[in-house]
Amino acid sequence: MLMPNRTKYRRPHRLSYEGKSKAGTKLAFGEYGLVADEGAYVSSNQLEAARIAMTRYMNRGGK
Repeated sequence: MLMPNRTKYRRPHRLSYEGKSKAGTKLAFGEYGLVADEGAYVSSNQLEAARIAMTRYMNRGGK
């Protein structure tokens, strides 16, 4: 999930982020999850901030 600090290139190929995902929309574990409404790059810091905010909101019940 996290990106290595030192890589020669950021990504191997340009990816297309158009439209909503048709596969992988059901949760495998737990009751809550994040769903992307539009395609974009999400950094590891943004994911970690979202995880901390959700666990704080649920009073550590979802950890």
